[in-house]
Amino acid sequence: MSRSTSARPRSGGDRLRLRTALRTGRFEPWLYLVPAFVVLGVMLVYPIYQLVLVSMYDYGQPQVTGAEPLRFVGADNYRRLFEDPRFWEVLSNTVIFAVLCVCGTLLVGIALAVLATRLRPWVRTALFLVSLGAWATPAVTGSAVWLFLFDPTLGLVNQVLVGIGLDGFAGHSWTYEKWSAFGLVAAQVIWCSFPFVMVAVYAGITAIPAELVEAARLDGASTLRVAWSVLIPMLRPVLTIVTIQSIIWDFKIFTQIYIMTSGGGVDGQNLVLNVYAYQQAFAANSYGLGSAIGVVLTLLLLAITLVYLHIRRRSGEVL
Repeated sequence: MSRSTSARPRSGGDRLRLRTALRTGRFEPWLYLVPAFVVLGVMLVYPIYQLVLVSMYDYGQPQVTGAEPLRFVGADNYRRLFEDPRFWEVLSNTVIFAVLCVCGTLLVGIALAVLATRLRPWVRTALFLVSLGAWATPAVTGSAVWLFLFDPTLGLVNQVLVGIGLDGFAGHSWTYEKWSAFGLVAAQVIWCSFPFVMVAVYAGITAIPAELVEAARLDGASTLRVAWSVLIPMLRPVLTIVTIQSIIWDFKIFTQIYIMTSGGGVDGQNLVLNVYAYQQAFAANSYGLGSAIGVVLTLLLLAITLVYLHIRRRSGEVL
């Protein structure tokens, strides 16, 4: 009896708070987000669920064709993955390559955004058109063009280097050595990625009131001081967005690596996680192991993004 009487005030209070919230429109913004949540659930949550599910089965070509029944193996695919030294080598390749691409993309994009603020309108328009042309180029086409430019015998780059007296580049293969190949692919990725950063940062710079910059200059601040104390703090929301986008894009690079290194380089020296997952799933017909690699990559991206946001939130840069 005491339990029922003590529960009534709480349930009545909960109903009262719910009615108050509905009356004040506190839940109204969430109602507008319901369609987006539904789309994300269908396009994102369900595929991830299927990926995790497949990673827990012995799922190969016989199971695809129905010749053999599925066999639940639990975390066995993950155990095989973590006990394989090749996986850790590929993981380190992925992290180093992605960091190189992210840093290069941000540096080139921010530098050109600052440069665009100092150019005449027609020059700035030409810069944006050329840059957006690079951004809109399909990854397959861009990779093929870069391979042709750096071809050992017919490539324009080697011919120019030899023409200026660097005879050592005659017949030089840019994709034979591990880090030379990674550098070439990273340059292509930066070339097709920096326009997004440039346009976003340029929009953020133009939104900063000119009075703040003028006041800082009147106080005797140098250009570097103005950039560090005025521009960067006000651009931090934009920089957060472009950094997270670059991290996600560059960690899941597949096309450029696969095409420019012929599937992962000599003896797989240029493998990254996406290409490694493709090889395990489709070349080795081990879809369960390939799905496990996909789950690990997803968790890695999620962890990096959350750590980055946590650091920015602690410094007061993100709400």
